[in-house]
Amino acid sequence: MNKRAEDRVFIFDTSLRDGEQAPGCSMTLREKLRVAAALRELKVDVIEAGFPAASPGDFDAVQAIAGEIDGPIICGLARCNPTDIERVWNAVRSADRHRIHVFVATSEIHREHKLQMAKEEIIKSAVSAVEMAKAHCDDVEFSPEDASRTELAYLADVVTAVIEAGATTVNIPDTVGYTVPDEFAELFRYLKQHVPGIDDIVLSVHCHDDLGMAVANSLAAVGAGARQIECTINGIGERAGNCSLEEVVMALKTRAEFFGVGTGIDTRKLYPTSRLVASITGMHIPRNKAVVGENAFAHEAGIHQHGMLKNAATYEIMLPEDVGISQSNLVLGKHSGRHAFRERVRQLGFELDDDELNRAFTDFKSLADRKKELFDADLEAIIMNTGTGIQGPWQLDELNITAGTGKIAAAAVRLSHADGQTISEASVGDGPVEAAFKAIERAAGVSADLKNFEVRSVTVGEDAQGEVTVTVEYNGQSYRGHGISTDIVEAGARAYLEVINRICRRQETGADRAAEKQQSIAGI
Repeated sequence: MNKRAEDRVFIFDTSLRDGEQAPGCSMTLREKLRVAAALRELKVDVIEAGFPAASPGDFDAVQAIAGEIDGPIICGLARCNPTDIERVWNAVRSADRHRIHVFVATSEIHREHKLQMAKEEIIKSAVSAVEMAKAHCDDVEFSPEDASRTELAYLADVVTAVIEAGATTVNIPDTVGYTVPDEFAELFRYLKQHVPGIDDIVLSVHCHDDLGMAVANSLAAVGAGARQIECTINGIGERAGNCSLEEVVMALKTRAEFFGVGTGIDTRKLYPTSRLVASITGMHIPRNKAVVGENAFAHEAGIHQHGMLKNAATYEIMLPEDVGISQSNLVLGKHSGRHAFRERVRQLGFELDDDELNRAFTDFKSLADRKKELFDADLEAIIMNTGTGIQGPWQLDELNITAGTGKIAAAAVRLSHADGQTISEASVGDGPVEAAFKAIERAAGVSADLKNFEVRSVTVGEDAQGEVTVTVEYNGQSYRGHGISTDIVEAGARAYLEVINRICRRQETGADRAAEKQQSIAGI
């Protein structure tokens, strides 16, 4: 093991690479920079910023993050070929601390059906890639894709070869979420016993959640010697997702006496970072999700409430403030000033620049005129909408709805475009939401296939804000958008317009399905 402390586990966040590969979770460059900045504040050790060879957009995002985000190691993923490795190096080289991460599949099923390569060919390819990456930078990580289904003796041979070639971190992925904790721990113990030099590198773990055991498997690996955990905010990722960063970090912190290791994560930033990623991706956090879900620190059963009043430790093994959840719901009112607003935003764990603060404060004042009471969740919703909403090219200037029992619903919208033009359109539908969506499609000239429409209350009360998330399909690609308003139809219209803007931006940047397919094969 690298002598940088046996009691320290490094946190490698791959939300911007593996997490973004989840259907509908693609992010704009601005959104990726915002997430990367939040990860820096969270104090993750490594940010895997993307897969530069997947598309020009991915390259640009990794390069921008490397140039603007200091602190964490900035990492890019590459297949074992010269083109990919050069792309990663050119993308990350401006970072103060950078890493090239190369991977190749090793399991029998991948060797035969995906790669059509013999064992010796794969080892040769892996060694060559590590050596090539090492020629560019000292920090090189290697991953044998589908390691958990690879024969142990062969896996040990691969890991031995890449360590000899110069890999400084070796990651063991459970690519398809197949393994179980005891079995996975035994795999790590086997490698520790059979791979020369393994104590001189950082042994890493990367788990998917297909059987719901990504966190458990990652913790089992730590118990068997892993000292880097690869994970994502809210567990986002392909299929059932990845190991959840907030869950695995709080497990290590809460059960420190059991695991005997810690992380450098500022856990007070977990909740705001979780909400930021949820807002950007449109992937709602289940109410009962561990650590950051709305019910994580809620108690309704009488016996639980009684115990909590006596001593919170009776039913809470973590303090809400330790993960960044405010215990105060005393919020501001319509007469509150800018200074008080800024201070409350900071208390909730968010940092806004002056322009974002001004826009958020304007939205706050507008909402305060419409609501009797404002809660922390209302402020969070305003902040998320201000900081992460897709900007242009279309903006909703006006929405008028006519609907009633036994009447055909009609909607009229006025949209303004970034180029200065203003377009008004109207349509009818089976209900006010459909009518609004059709009017927006006519005005923007984009028609998508609506797959899902979700509504949830942001806060409580009859004047609560509603958050609408829509999922659509356009040209075979899934998109999500969200909108917030005290008017559900308006929230839906804003969510749908966000989707339209995502589609327009993708068309502007020339992203295509080929690039998406290329990126989708990069799941380790």
